[in-house]
Amino acid sequence: MAKISKYEEIANILRERIAQGVYPVDSLLPTQTELATEFHASRMTVKKAVEILTIEGLIYSKQGNGTKVLDSSFWNLRDTKVRLNNFNGLSKDLEKDGRALTSRIIKFEVAFPSKEISERLQIGLTSPVYHIIRLRLLDQEPYVIEHTYMPCDLVPGLDEEVLLHSIYDYLHETLNLKFVGSYRNITADRADEYDMAYLKCDETTPVLQVEQAVYLEDGRPVEYSRSRNRYDVRGYSLLDVKNI
Repeated sequence: MAKISKYEEIANILRERIAQGVYPVDSLLPTQTELATEFHASRMTVKKAVEILTIEGLIYSKQGNGTKVLDSSFWNLRDTKVRLNNFNGLSKDLEKDGRALTSRIIKFEVAFPSKEISERLQIGLTSPVYHIIRLRLLDQEPYVIEHTYMPCDLVPGLDEEVLLHSIYDYLHETLNLKFVGSYRNITADRADEYDMAYLKCDETTPVLQVEQAVYLEDGRPVEYSRSRNRYDVRGYSLLDVKNI
């Protein structure tokens, strides 16, 4: 497993302290200077750790007023919401859910991309891509179908063993790929043949589709995907925090 960075280590410790009540709701975190001293780190490293927790909705920073611990019970509910400003993969999103996440491979092939896929991945029509369709299940119940395309040259060695676990763990920990951001487009749709076959949908069941492209540090897309789920199984939420 890849070694985590110092700021991630600090964020993990602070997150655990918040969960255990060491820093109660409405209390203030120690200052960044105090945290830098405690963790033998630079203030910039501590700042990055604090930014992670801010994005997660655990704390709120306002200049001159310190960093306040928020009531995070909204995020701790075991419900169907996944935060849109995370792009670490479904396994990470649900690692604290308590239900068992498993995968079933419906299709796994190497093919040349269509014009649409070549444009989404910014590659030529003769550049091979992985075409992956997976059904993700929670406690053996259908949760979401993922239609995924990845350039073969960016993701060497992808196999069924990886697909049955976490593709994103493979990208991060084995290939050491770094993401800088993603684009997501959410739409409602009618059920298609895969939805009806695998998600217990009929022709009238509304389906929520999240279209996504994930970008590497050099600006290349490493993934283009369409995730589809029943309207009553999975939802999405977005935390928008402005530091002023």
